[in-house]
Amino acid sequence: MDLHTTVERARRLKKLHAEYQPLVLPTVWDVWSARTAAGAGFPALTIGSHPLADSRGAEDHEGQTFEEVLAAVRPIIAAVDIPVSVDLEAGYGQEPADLVAGLVEVGGVGLNLEDTVHSDGGRVRGTQEHADYIAGLRAAADKAGVPVWVNGRTDLFLHAEHPAAVLDEAIERLRAMEQAGADSVYPVGIQDDDDLLTAVTSAVSIPVNSTAHPVRHDLDRFRRLGVGRVTYGPLLQLALTDSMKDMLKPWAP
Repeated sequence: MDLHTTVERARRLKKLHAEYQPLVLPTVWDVWSARTAAGAGFPALTIGSHPLADSRGAEDHEGQTFEEVLAAVRPIIAAVDIPVSVDLEAGYGQEPADLVAGLVEVGGVGLNLEDTVHSDGGRVRGTQEHADYIAGLRAAADKAGVPVWVNGRTDLFLHAEHPAAVLDEAIERLRAMEQAGADSVYPVGIQDDDDLLTAVTSAVSIPVNSTAHPVRHDLDRFRRLGVGRVTYGPLLQLALTDSMKDMLKPWAP
């Protein structure tokens, strides 16, 4: 994809985040799912690492190399004429500049970056360490002249036995990512907790991303709680898996 088109799509993605409260980005994993979501009227998409890995017979948590991910997402991005963001897990051991360069080269205009480093035993980056990586992504995107949307993710709630107990630490991390240049923040694992969602949406001035199930969750609820961005993670693919099984069962031998 030529750079001009990529820049225009990146600008469009930024505008969409301002226009929609929240902006829903269906999480897709191949050309078929991307075209289906775009055909349903969604103005932008995100490619999830978990469903992408499942569709390719690979493991989530950086079970693919960065080069393999880029090769897989290139035709997906090219198949639609709307902005596409890509979940790049913890960065696959890449320097921020190399991560942005690879993303932009295949036409991606947004990225998700988490703080669980799967290639290093599943450790969680420290608050400043993760913020520094986010800052590196922001600087690299600015240098490339592409306003890549950076969605900074933290897994603190996901890893905690009692999510409410890590609220203060999580808010500190979200604010650090915001100050480092993240365009939105993604505290994973609290989509069913109204109090925690309200606390984090009140703590930062940029959109908060929440995971959602396309059937079990309600968009108006997320709107009332101040969520600015919604993605499905693996839940859309899992919901379709359930539906497919239900359709096929009567035909099974």
